[in-house]
Amino acid sequence: MITLLRNAQVFTAEEEQPYAEAVAYENERLIYVGKDDPKEWGRLVGEEARIVDLGGKFVLPGFIDSHIHPAAVAMSNWHIKVPMFERAGELLAYIKAYAADHPKEEIPFLYFEYYPTNMFSADGPTKELLDTAVSDRPCLCQDFGDHMHWVNSKMLELMEVDARTPDPVPGLEMFVRDEEGNPTGWVKERAWMSFADKMYEKIGWKPPEEITEKSLGTVLNFFKENGITALFDAVVESEEQLSVLRAMDDGGRLKLYYDGAVRFRSFADLPEKIAVLREYQRKYGSRHIKLQTMKLFLDGTNESGNGAYLEPHINDPSEANYGEIKMEEEELKRCFLLCNEEGLDVHLHIVGDRAFRTGWKAAAAAKKEAAARGKEWVSQIVFAHCELVDPADMEKPAQLGIRVNWSCHWSGGYFGDDAKHFISEEKWNNMYQFNPMLAAGTQVAFSSDVITYYELDRANPFFGIQVANTRIDPQFPLDPEVYPGSVRPPENGRLSLEVLLRGYTIAGAEQLHWEEIMGSLKPGKLANLCIVSENPFSVEPGKIKDIEFHSVVFEGEVIWGRLSDGNTDSHQGGVI
Repeated sequence: MITLLRNAQVFTAEEEQPYAEAVAYENERLIYVGKDDPKEWGRLVGEEARIVDLGGKFVLPGFIDSHIHPAAVAMSNWHIKVPMFERAGELLAYIKAYAADHPKEEIPFLYFEYYPTNMFSADGPTKELLDTAVSDRPCLCQDFGDHMHWVNSKMLELMEVDARTPDPVPGLEMFVRDEEGNPTGWVKERAWMSFADKMYEKIGWKPPEEITEKSLGTVLNFFKENGITALFDAVVESEEQLSVLRAMDDGGRLKLYYDGAVRFRSFADLPEKIAVLREYQRKYGSRHIKLQTMKLFLDGTNESGNGAYLEPHINDPSEANYGEIKMEEEELKRCFLLCNEEGLDVHLHIVGDRAFRTGWKAAAAAKKEAAARGKEWVSQIVFAHCELVDPADMEKPAQLGIRVNWSCHWSGGYFGDDAKHFISEEKWNNMYQFNPMLAAGTQVAFSSDVITYYELDRANPFFGIQVANTRIDPQFPLDPEVYPGSVRPPENGRLSLEVLLRGYTIAGAEQLHWEEIMGSLKPGKLANLCIVSENPFSVEPGKIKDIEFHSVVFEGEVIWGRLSDGNTDSHQGGVI
């Protein structure tokens, strides 16, 4: 059946025809995008078409979240959510009271989120301090940036982690240690997870992290209700999640396009991880599910001081600490070359300016070497985050064909100003700058990088668009006495609405190689679209996040809401 949506404000994300007034689709494909003129669409829709007068509502392509962690969100539902305290004493009192109300027989392992990263000095919190709140069972508290963890002595004991225990990835995925090599209780980049099974075996308990259609479906329903019709899972957490997704897809219940990445840590383990990805492709690939990307965390976070910098930490008198980087240029070049030979893309987590420079230099060297060998370059390289970029490097992604991905809802200072412990105020004031890259011609896609239930509401694309457009975080605003209007510097880092809408639609589709079938409204593409309550170009910037999704259409099927209010649907021959 043909459906025509008329009397609408349509943002197509197409450069040649960015706006329209009517959209028609038959089954799953768009057949008309243009003027609301019966002379234009009448010959296409036919007498039996369903015609819906949208009364001026805004229509845009289905959103694409091109960097998110759906399974990690589903697996975090058992975590204990903590109010955002400013003082360690308040946080410890809350943890102690919670532990007293919930004995270890009820909760054998306490996992709290979050504590502000800047709550402690650059040396981080200690196990002894957490022991004052909980000592009878393992206890963990996760920092606000999701990359640092604070554990007590009992947890280290049960994991059998001591001075002789090697770090999973020295310098990055590691236990912070004292002068004798003993772990202090501060853990970087989830290093504890490599030893968690020992703890679970000893306490005779495992967290309720099984991925089922019910647990994952709750997250996917959120995406459906917020217009997300395709996504990139930045790390496949387990084969279990892929099995669930494939079963949903086989049963016609998935209702989105899914692309997933397999993580590697070094050139040495890359062939093994590629083999894992190939097996996933064979077992779970389908029309709506693909796996095409290898993921690498090249450095850590700016707030934790383990980003990789061109200049030493400002709090380091020896001027020897430049942060941490997972691999240098030569090893990274070899990784790029191998992925290109395999026809796979590479998605890099990059936050520091040294990591960014190492990344583009390795890419340039890899492409030069491939050309010298007569090899075609097919691998798409994506730099995710790119929070701190030296001005001299801003044009490099465009010159080298590197795509950039930014998590919009961070734009207003979501992580506060903790990074000022490690980098200069001048550098902090010039983070999150993407307009120079865009001006140079870099393709930039937008995403949420949401990783826990705690922040799932921030995955609403309109929330991210508002924050990136205003540089103000409505949930965690910066101190207005320090930052006028709570605007995260620099003000000229604000992104335009058109850039943001394109970055959440067609640019995301291009990153994921789906631009031929989605990402814009054009005849022949899939009828993946959203009908929303307000035109984002017309509402006050501080109210963009409040735009409501009246309906979401996926492959021509209404999967959320309804097309009309019940009195504007008609056939050509009369009112229904």
